[in-house]
Amino acid sequence: MIENIDISGSNYEVEESFQKHVRKKIGKLDRYLPRNHRKDVVAKVVVTKVDRAHGNKYEISTSLDIPGGKVLAAKDEASNVFAGIDIIEAKLTGQIRRFKTENSNSNFDKKNFLRRFFK
Repeated sequence: MIENIDISGSNYEVEESFQKHVRKKIGKLDRYLPRNHRKDVVAKVVVTKVDRAHGNKYEISTSLDIPGGKVLAAKDEASNVFAGIDIIEAKLTGQIRRFKTENSNSNFDKKNFLRRFFK
């Protein structure tokens, strides 16, 4: 579980139920990270209320600072903050999986792998 999650609001008062939802959804993203990166991940969530002529919207920005200088970010605009967090969770999951495959494939040597089986 990601322990260091910073939740803030701009023109929006962050409620306890929203904080709980964010900690549940964003906090569980560490299960997709490589084990050596899980400990020091920092998540930042910023909710901005945008007044529009046809109704209020909420702009939600999230960034995950992964050790080693990598930053994964997602941004979404929704009429419901809880639905916005769910969408951002899906976006970040895809980015984390891509990050994980990029980092794990660097240690993979296809030539030596095939030699083990076809001697």
